[in-house]
Amino acid sequence: MIVSRPGVAVRLARADDAEAIRSIYNLEVLESTVTFDLVPRTLAEQQDWLAEHAGVHPAVVAEVDGDVVAFGSLGPYRSRPAYATTVEDSVYVRRDRRGAGHGRLVLAELVRLGTVHGFHAVMARVVGGHEASIGLHRACGFELVGIEREVGRKFGRWLDVVLMQRLL
Repeated sequence: MIVSRPGVAVRLARADDAEAIRSIYNLEVLESTVTFDLVPRTLAEQQDWLAEHAGVHPAVVAEVDGDVVAFGSLGPYRSRPAYATTVEDSVYVRRDRRGAGHGRLVLAELVRLGTVHGFHAVMARVVGGHEASIGLHRACGFELVGIEREVGRKFGRWLDVVLMQRLL
């Protein structure tokens, strides 16, 4: 665990964080385009997700006074073996806690863990127009490497994906 500043801690996610993570994530599934998921996760699915993110592809949370306000994870970038040293990050911040730097703390910890685990590159795939996430990644050393045009469809709209990368 790292204590990032008074009252805020970033740590590895635990099984008992499942409901807090699920509530943050499912609101985005239902009301935004920041995730391309269309169906909210059940508690069992969130628990399975956490179990998958307990090793070399970790999940972390940011807590304020014991309350989970943000989470993020590293996951495999692609399934083919040559991609094994590249990971993809995801970061979500509870809506009432945005703008306080929690996402930056989470992403910084993911980059640190990616380095510790021996990865070479971290990729970010951000929905086009999501300037807060693009800015967050830029602030953490990511560079724009491409745009995938109209690769997603949600709420009746075609969505681009901005591809960003940071070499570790």
